[in-house]
Amino acid sequence: MDTPNTVRDAGGAEAGRDDEEAVRRALEEYYRAGKPPWDTGVTPPELVALIEGHGEGSDALPPGRALELGCGTGTNAIYLARHGWEVVAVDLVGCAIELARERTEAAGVDVRLLHGDATRLDELDAPGPFDLFFDLSCYCGIPPHRRDAYVTGLTRRAAPGARLLMFGYGPEAFDDTFSGVTADELRTRFAGWDLVDVTPGTNPVPTFWFTLRARDA
Repeated sequence: MDTPNTVRDAGGAEAGRDDEEAVRRALEEYYRAGKPPWDTGVTPPELVALIEGHGEGSDALPPGRALELGCGTGTNAIYLARHGWEVVAVDLVGCAIELARERTEAAGVDVRLLHGDATRLDELDAPGPFDLFFDLSCYCGIPPHRRDAYVTGLTRRAAPGARLLMFGYGPEAFDDTFSGVTADELRTRFAGWDLVDVTPGTNPVPTFWFTLRARDA
């Protein structure tokens, strides 16, 4: 006979799976309907500034190994590869990966594209270490019960001093009960990392650019 705790735990797990499936369906629907709003085909200036610096003689980031979480059709993976980075890119939506594969081949760049879940990196061919992680509104749509797994996956693959550049929507931007991200949440979840910068976005709803840095071992 199930105890009350067992029933409650089972109900929570089922609700979590329902949230995961709802996210997957919503993402797939965006692609079926046309270009998703986050997949603009333009590399964000925030990523450009990190990779290239802010001007002549500025602090450009030396090329290394990069992992993009939620790569969409490959715009930013292509950008990174063109700037000398060894890139692995992951997306949950199969048709996005297929489009990204077509685009990377047309661009003549080498990117390892993986169809899979950013919270289940151990199931994918994405071994570390990585010097850079880039997340354009992936984490903020992950159901809360999978967010610690996301953090664990990145932390296991982070080189000392690795950076995570993350764009996220604030919780007020969505109608559902779990989407969105705050600086306080990142400080709490990302043990072993420092949140070194928070810059508000320019969108009509609350958005932020977060920069985190892995502490040296």
